[in-house]
Amino acid sequence: MLYHRADFADLKELAAHRQRLWDTQRAYVLARSDLHRRAWGAHRPPEKLDAFPDLPLVDKEMLRESQRDHPPFGDYLAAEPADIARVHRTSGTTGTAMNLVLSAQDAHETAVVGGRAQAASGLGPGHRVVHCLNYRMWMGGLTDHMTLEATGAAVVPFGVGDTRLLIRTIQELGITAISCTPSYPAVLERVIEEEFPGLKPKDLGLRLGLFGGEAGLDNADFRRRMEETWGFRVRNANYGVTDVFCNFAGQTDESNDLHFVALDVLHPELIDPETAAVLPWREGERGELVLTHMRRHCQPLVRFRTGDIIELTGTGRAPCGRTAPRFRVVGRADDMVVIRGINAFPTQVAATINQFDGLSGEYRIVLPGPGPYDVLPVEAELAAGSTADEGLAEAVETRLKRDIGITARVTIVPFNTLPRTEGKTRRIIRTDKA
Repeated sequence: MLYHRADFADLKELAAHRQRLWDTQRAYVLARSDLHRRAWGAHRPPEKLDAFPDLPLVDKEMLRESQRDHPPFGDYLAAEPADIARVHRTSGTTGTAMNLVLSAQDAHETAVVGGRAQAASGLGPGHRVVHCLNYRMWMGGLTDHMTLEATGAAVVPFGVGDTRLLIRTIQELGITAISCTPSYPAVLERVIEEEFPGLKPKDLGLRLGLFGGEAGLDNADFRRRMEETWGFRVRNANYGVTDVFCNFAGQTDESNDLHFVALDVLHPELIDPETAAVLPWREGERGELVLTHMRRHCQPLVRFRTGDIIELTGTGRAPCGRTAPRFRVVGRADDMVVIRGINAFPTQVAATINQFDGLSGEYRIVLPGPGPYDVLPVEAELAAGSTADEGLAEAVETRLKRDIGITARVTIVPFNTLPRTEGKTRRIIRTDKA
């Protein structure tokens, strides 16, 4: 059961609401999920939420094994097959693609929660938004479409491909907002430059850019560049964990932090990514995000390790009036690269690169072998019309040393050398896994 306007609700009331839902969900998972019973062993799910640290964690590899051994949906499918209303598949960006299923109840709640995040980012009635994510089974296509509709906006289901048609569609239909990955506007910019003489991105009249699926939107320089080029407000409106909820956090006009808008149906925890020890849920704490469904019909998850390292930036009422906790994503645990004992994330590299106006902001990290590493190899791309000034690579290396504390070897490559994609862009290439 969803709590009305949960992102504005009293936190104590939300905690009591989660406890009531858990009273039912606890018995449901215990009775119907073989994966969880196997993971828990002699443990039993506690009656009270504050006793969760006593329960073993579940991770992505356990879900993969479950689907390999019990295809196609794994033995954590708790609902009857006849209750499945929708089937999705993950992109497989960080491993084997997963099959995801939703009941009608799951799909409805996913749309409402995601709609809260999109609305927080400024979308609503009167907007005409074009949705440019892959609709072919990927959760981000149809499901995110439904979250956009939940705000009351008119949604144009465009998908990916045929960029020229997209540009004409934006012009002809008076589109005011776009929903896509943060790397996709670079694809549009290239097509506009090559095939629409005299047209600038700002000329399209978009007022709002709603992004998700990739890291980096917390970086002020990246956002500034995009806003200057396009003339729209840049919002990270679509943070989620596909196995849990497609979208449950978004930014607002008042803050660049993400607002966790699902406290009525998701129970969050922070753990140390190395030891799995539970960390306090308090402002300033940094750790791996762990999530539990308080209400999920088809594929419920309890104490699921998301792999995302976040920092809590606020736990009181925000300037926008929301009580939803605020956080920033530091990076993914599986994207972390250790350079001489220092933990580095692609988002940190991006933040440094975006400080240089002579660079396009596109970059790639190509890691030779499994490590350990003494030097971080970075390819950074020149901005359009720029030339590689002598000393630019060294300046970037110096800034990375100052900002992150790592030694980097930077190679400057010409504009348009690095790939632009309609979907998620791979920033780290591991040659031992290529």
